[in-house]
Amino acid sequence: MELATESRRWIGIVVGLVALVGCQSRPAPSAQEKGAQEKTAAVQAAPAPKPSESLREFRFPEPERLVAIGDLHGDFSAARAALKLAGAIDGSDSWIGGKLVVVQTGDQLDRGDGERAILDLFDSLAEQATRAGGRVLALNGNHETMNVQGDFRYVTEHGLHFGEVSPASPLGPSAPERFRQRAEAFLPGGAYAKNLSRRPVVAVVGASAFAHGGILPEHVAYGLDRINREVMSWMAGDSPQIPPAIAAEDALVWTRAYGGAESPEVCQAVRRVLSSLSVRRIVVGHTVQKSGVTSICDGSVWRIDVGLSAYYGDAPISVLEVKAGKVSVLSAPR
Repeated sequence: MELATESRRWIGIVVGLVALVGCQSRPAPSAQEKGAQEKTAAVQAAPAPKPSESLREFRFPEPERLVAIGDLHGDFSAARAALKLAGAIDGSDSWIGGKLVVVQTGDQLDRGDGERAILDLFDSLAEQATRAGGRVLALNGNHETMNVQGDFRYVTEHGLHFGEVSPASPLGPSAPERFRQRAEAFLPGGAYAKNLSRRPVVAVVGASAFAHGGILPEHVAYGLDRINREVMSWMAGDSPQIPPAIAAEDALVWTRAYGGAESPEVCQAVRRVLSSLSVRRIVVGHTVQKSGVTSICDGSVWRIDVGLSAYYGDAPISVLEVKAGKVSVLSAPR
């Protein structure tokens, strides 16, 4: 279960010690919270995007086959099932995907007890896939950035007892004893924060751009490489506070502009981003699609958070496949 209400009062202490951003720290909204208001804000008066050099790092060529997996939220069984459905692993969790590219759009943390197993599995598969000529690319979502901030509101009781790690974050001893192990692992400079610091918040694979929440024109204008570098530096413990570009309500990991109903304004923003990045589609997680994988704007945006975690129920395991330029959905019962 999630942290008891009386325990949450300590979170502010940890966040204050780590982030030093006060009201810039964005609490996790519900799927529908401020949906219409945020979509309007996302597309109004956006600056003109820069050319595609906004993202040169974490840009990879089109593979023969690409599979994208949405939010996992601590459900190790669902993570394994999605990877098996993708043809990425066998029964012993070893890579069998060959040159397959797998992109997971973030939020491996919180709401379930299998977080550490998921993180370790994806790190291991990244190494195995590289040796086989493939790739496993896991992004950071809002729940990863929240944990590095010291916001542990959505951590299960089991997740607080994370175990000893090395190196431990130098900020860990500042946390109350109840949160100490989690803080040592995830506050900036901790072992798992450093692991997360090697993951981007935005990436492009061939004709597909990926971010947890979405890529807006203003993100492109700011510089996507710049955002990745700033977040990585902060997580590694090399920068003192969370970058404003990732803490804002419309940040790459927070925006829900593409998660709701289609509108002309949203599709116009999407077209600007696609043109700027020279891609054909944007793939996002973050907002649960209760009916399964969905798309808007004539297939220009694909929403792949289908609530894979048992926290959301027992929906089918579904992933997105891109093969020879064709997009399809792979599904299997649990």
